[in-house]
Amino acid sequence: MAKHNLLGKEGERMAVQWLQEKGFVLLHQNWRHSYYEVDIIATMGTRLHFIEVKTRRNKNYGEPEESVDHKKIMNLMKAGGEFQHQYPQWQIVQYNVLSIIIHADNTADYFFIEDVYV
Repeated sequence: MAKHNLLGKEGERMAVQWLQEKGFVLLHQNWRHSYYEVDIIATMGTRLHFIEVKTRRNKNYGEPEESVDHKKIMNLMKAGGEFQHQYPQWQIVQYNVLSIIIHADNTADYFFIEDVYV
């Protein structure tokens, strides 16, 4: 597996742990429909969260969240719409981005951006 894929998997593992520590309940990881994928689908209270995770080892190419462009948010929203079609019981939804920077000493900085939209 390519290094960037390994980094992405590590970031998603760390994201799940961080979100659970914050009180989120994980429903799905890497949920797919057609061409779309949601990294993490979780709940907190009565709210359903669709979470895009971006991970980097440094800021050489900018902050991780800067790579979540308009197209990526639109795809996240399309996937979220399909999930809601399949599971219509969710009335309150939110789209989020979790940015993670993993440092050389394996510590990490987390930046959680709530309620993103285009």
